[in-house]
Amino acid sequence: MDLEKEKIINYAKNAINCEVEFIKKMARYINDDFYSAINMIMDCEGKVILFGLGKSGHIGKKIAASMASTGTPSFFLHGDEALHGDLGMIERKDVVIALSNSGETRELLSCIPVLKKIGCRIISITSNPASTLAKESDIHIFIGKLKEADHLNLAPTTSAAATLVLGDALVVTLSYIKGFKKEDFALRHPGGSLGKNLTGKEV
Repeated sequence: MDLEKEKIINYAKNAINCEVEFIKKMARYINDDFYSAINMIMDCEGKVILFGLGKSGHIGKKIAASMASTGTPSFFLHGDEALHGDLGMIERKDVVIALSNSGETRELLSCIPVLKKIGCRIISITSNPASTLAKESDIHIFIGKLKEADHLNLAPTTSAAATLVLGDALVVTLSYIKGFKKEDFALRHPGGSLGKNLTGKEV
């Protein structure tokens, strides 16, 4: 296939710039809702459960893993599996963080009545503060109105990057407040080159 080199390179650069420019503006959304979410997680006596499907689910897995390795016990729960028994993993003392760009993901919304009966707290992260998920949550964090990086404005690109950045902001803020130290990180991450650098040992 004969592709025009300059056109392809410029398109890829524009895709990167689309995401970067949006992320640069995200600091404006770190507000009282973010502060309330941090307080809710700090008060949590159970675990923090990241909850999502599709690309939001993949981002949720990363956020949960980052929380777990930095002092906030956490795991990921897939929305489909939740409807088939895995809601039993959630207890009243837990905090659920539901991820959905639209805030209208059917499977997540189907779980909301059960989560409310369980009595856990719900934080949602969406780009639609008027969405059903946002309204049904105890706290909603708005990531902003965004444009996806692909030419159709459909593929979860900018939205996935923005959710990840917001999740990382939660992760590092919680770690800082808890006084998490290198020794604590080494205890949870003994493997790989990072673990070797922290412990002086190779696992």
